[in-house]
Amino acid sequence: MKYLFLIIAIFTSGAVLSEPINLVSYSEMVQSNDNKLAYRPKFAPVPGAPNIDLVTPKLEGAIVSPTPIRMRFEAKSPSTIKPDTFKVYYGSFQIDITERLLGASKVGLGGFSIQEAALPKGSHKLTLNIQDSEGRVGSKTVEFEVK
Repeated sequence: MKYLFLIIAIFTSGAVLSEPINLVSYSEMVQSNDNKLAYRPKFAPVPGAPNIDLVTPKLEGAIVSPTPIRMRFEAKSPSTIKPDTFKVYYGSFQIDITERLLGASKVGLGGFSIQEAALPKGSHKLTLNIQDSEGRVGSKTVEFEVK
């Protein structure tokens, strides 16, 4: 019984936040959206690089703030995900918001999740990167509108 209580305590500690985590400020969003790049560089994915999949929110419908965010990482065998290499960049200025995210979630081999992420109403773009044990970097850019 003592071990069951310990396991429940480990899995529930830090899982509930009293307030949503603010990922970006309104001014960061406006400045990023006002920066109209003449071009966007294209790149070919690295063969065998890890996949990053957005589980929630579903981008087909309207997104409201705060919203839960859940990402899943998948490495190609025999490599494994290196959670300490995880990075999140916001907008056209590529503002590093990794520490803001890590304040509300732990990144593991399988991904991460945030119960409530607060974002201002408007257009947003997140670029996520994760590296595997063979040094290959997987990247995913997600663009969405918060209503």
